[in-house]
Amino acid sequence: MNGLTAVRSLATLPVVTLGGDAVAHVKDTVFDPSGERIARFTLTGRSLLSGPLPRDLPWPAVHCLGRHAVMVRDEGALFDLPLSVARREAVRGRLLGSQVVTEDGRTVGTVLDVLVEGGTSGRLVAFRLAAQRELVHGSRHRRHRVYVPRGEALSVTGRTLVIPAHATAYVTDDLPGFVARVGAGHDRGGGGVR
Repeated sequence: MNGLTAVRSLATLPVVTLGGDAVAHVKDTVFDPSGERIARFTLTGRSLLSGPLPRDLPWPAVHCLGRHAVMVRDEGALFDLPLSVARREAVRGRLLGSQVVTEDGRTVGTVLDVLVEGGTSGRLVAFRLAAQRELVHGSRHRRHRVYVPRGEALSVTGRTLVIPAHATAYVTDDLPGFVARVGAGHDRGGGGVR
């Protein structure tokens, strides 16, 4: 299993060719409609003061996703896209800030971050939530930050994310323990916690 990467940490990462040339920076991460994996990245220019680029980076063109950069074979991996289309798709495929509800209708929190597998997978593994009090048993803290596995069934409708009701049984505020459990499931051939 590749290491897990938080989507919030991808914003502003350089997009670098295998030859070492920086060609852009990541602006937003856009997920596919099923919420299963990264679909594309919207981009900004190479300097900090550059605005959005009329190009994006589709996931199939990514050579490797690392902690410090997104690698592409060459600049030809970037796809020309009108800015209006890029912005619309970025809003449609954004999960951060979405309300999280179980399939039985319980509101369980709001998405703070998304954990994805690095390397060549880009698979969505878990959500970091600002959870409702009843989701975190025994906690006296006003704010609850927990990790919930992606689950087998998932849908994104507008700004609402629907997860399986049983996914709440795997809630933890312990990221190392969560990562170990995902890794153990993957090593057994189960593909991680689903």
